[in-house]
Amino acid sequence: DQGFANAQHNLGVAYGMGKGVEQNYVTGYALWNIAATNGDQNVRKVLSIVAKEMTPAQIAKAEELVKEMVKKNPKLLK
Repeated sequence: DQGFANAQHNLGVAYGMGKGVEQNYVTGYALWNIAATNGDQNVRKVLSIVAKEMTPAQIAKAEELVKEMVKKNPKLLK
């Protein structure tokens, strides 16, 4: 919630792998995009791998989710 890229990356992993939460690639992808925007260089590789497992519609939904998340909480971005 406070713009920490590493935390956003790890939360994306939790959603992407279903660790402690229901697996959801859309939410994971959205969180990884936010982490990348906040400077996480390692997440770009993750995004390219996960994108291969998602449909274009899922990716578009994730991009819309990023906008919604940031609108609700601008502190997500540094």
